[in-house]
This record gives sequence, C-alpha cells and structure tokens, in this order.
Amino acid sequence: MTYLLILVTTLSTVGAQLLLKQGLRPIAALAASARLDFLVAAVLSPWVWAALVLQVLGYVVWFFVITQEKLGIAFAVSGSFFYLVMALLSWVLFDEALTPTQWTGIALISAGVLAVARG
Repeated sequence: MTYLLILVTTLSTVGAQLLLKQGLRPIAALAASARLDFLVAAVLSPWVWAALVLQVLGYVVWFFVITQEKLGIAFAVSGSFFYLVMALLSWVLFDEALTPTQWTGIALISAGVLAVARG
C-alpha cells in the first residue's frame, strides 16, 4: 500500500510540474524582461492554479507515506521514479530530448534506488 501512495504522490508531482510548464510557456519571455508582469501573468494562469492544487493533493498523500515508510526510502523511491517519468513525459509533451549520457544517469539513479529500497 505504501508504494502505491508513493506512486500517487510522485504522479501528482509530475503532473503538477507538467501543468506548470504548460502554463508558463506562453509567458516565458516576460521572465527575463518584465518580471513583475511575468509573476502577475503566472498567478492569473489557470494552468498554474491547477498545478498548485495537484501538488497540494500529492503533498497530502505524502503525509500518509512518511508515517508508514522511512523518509529516506520513500523519498528515494519517489525521486527515482520522478526522474524517469518526468524525462519521458517532457520528451513526449515538450520535445525536450535527453542525451544518451543523461538517460544513462537516470538509469543509474534508478538502479541505486532499487538497491536502497530492497535494503
């Protein structure tokens, strides 16, 4: 059950980050030149609000995770899954391809987390 909750939390975080990226794409140019306008536009973006709600929901689920699992283990499992899923979805949705070296790094992180999780 704990690993299912970790999965839910991780997918909430991934989903929130993807929504945030989508919401900030149209206003990204403002970030360098008109920071206040950028912040106002970000606060008014429904994508940003959806990301915030999803992240808070994932955070609430995380409360239950860390009461049932060692924090170091839970965070490692979540983090490794997060890196893998985020890299794949960023590539598919935003055409943000990674190099073979970067994919190798993600694979090594994931293998290390499996070793930690199995204890």
